[in-house]
Amino acid sequence: MRKKIFRFVSLVLLLLLAYGIWFAWRAFPIISGFGAKNMASAIYLQHRKPASVLHEELAFFPVSLGTYTLNTEDSSVTGSVWGFARRKAIYRKGIGCTLVNDLTEEAIREQHFNLPLVPKQNPDTIAWPYGDKLSGSIPSTIDTVVLKNAIDHAMQAPSKNGGPAYTRAFLVVYDGNIVGEQYAPGFNKHSVMIGWSISKSLTAAVIGVLTKAGQLNPDAPAPVPEWKNTSKEKITLKQLLQQTSGLDYTEDYSSPSEATNMLFMRGDMGAFTAMLPLKFKPGTFFNYSSGNANILSRIIRHSVGDSGYAAFPYQALFHKINMYSLLLEPDASGTYIGSSYSYATARDFARFGLLYYNNGMWNGEQLLPENWVKETIKPAAANQLQRYGFQFWLNGLDKKDPGKRWFPDVPADMYFADGFGGQNIFIIPSKKLIVIRLGVHTVDENQYLKEVIQAIR
Repeated sequence: MRKKIFRFVSLVLLLLLAYGIWFAWRAFPIISGFGAKNMASAIYLQHRKPASVLHEELAFFPVSLGTYTLNTEDSSVTGSVWGFARRKAIYRKGIGCTLVNDLTEEAIREQHFNLPLVPKQNPDTIAWPYGDKLSGSIPSTIDTVVLKNAIDHAMQAPSKNGGPAYTRAFLVVYDGNIVGEQYAPGFNKHSVMIGWSISKSLTAAVIGVLTKAGQLNPDAPAPVPEWKNTSKEKITLKQLLQQTSGLDYTEDYSSPSEATNMLFMRGDMGAFTAMLPLKFKPGTFFNYSSGNANILSRIIRHSVGDSGYAAFPYQALFHKINMYSLLLEPDASGTYIGSSYSYATARDFARFGLLYYNNGMWNGEQLLPENWVKETIKPAAANQLQRYGFQFWLNGLDKKDPGKRWFPDVPADMYFADGFGGQNIFIIPSKKLIVIRLGVHTVDENQYLKEVIQAIR
């Protein structure tokens, strides 16, 4: 009997050991890559101290297992877990930070990005939204005391897990004008902050520009070379935008998945996702996927051509709406990571919200198709909770009670760009509101939106 128990215990221990080795083999490189990339961007783009990044962004398990080494001589950060699975992120001026994957570091550093220059001007002398000079007047329809309290509460609110949320910026635009703005210590209107999946909404807007120019058609099959003469050749651009492509992809960051492999293990993220098999018939199943956004980003590159690609998003759209702080980071292949890695100031994210609030119009120029915003806020038939449009979230239905809205205290016409940790651009046309919140961890968004709305008489 004792021998049987001993054998059983030994077998369990061996299985646990095997699982531990398997998990380490798959997870450690992802942990190292996640930490190295985000540490590098925080240091070289935000000019922060490593200790601050470790304490705020990289303190959660299992990322906290990582060790990160800064090398100022070659502008890099290398991550590892207990000395294993070393991964390196390199910084290039004007380009941001990129994980070394698939290509050699030398090949990545040799890439050339022909970027447009930012106009030499003092934005503090130019009126908002074309510059940063605010009128200083608040409409009589705004209760300033209630609004200030709402912003204070939002800045101080704990995360949904009960710990510090590290809210860094909160900005309110009413009827096109900034009426409230607050930053955490160490951050201000010039601080660039990560958008995470706000990047998806930016990518969709560039698709809109190409659609207006007649270079893309949302209803046509997506121009993905690998899909020709395959079961995927009928996937449309709209299905990628609406997250109904049907690709076998899992958006899971708690364990190794297509999402973590794509972002932290692959040099060409769009190509990686394009090669995934179909799991559902296109258009029949909603599956939120950063992979779809990176396929869209790769489509933009193919549509524009390599020679003009790096400058195109800026010249064709973002600089036109005075979003001069925006920086889009590329993967190792040189394609912008359209799902996740964008940096901008809170005011520039607000400008992007204002573009959509004004139906794609900026300074008298129709930059997006006239029906683009209308189509953006229309959920796909396969999206049963009606929560998603063209890479924007919608105030659809509550999962537990479909008779209620997802955000029950917010108007039904609200839609928003949303990123990991509660990076948000909320657009509420019926209340003439755009609300920006940027931080590290998610807070109760319905609550702070409710309080901001209550400030409108």
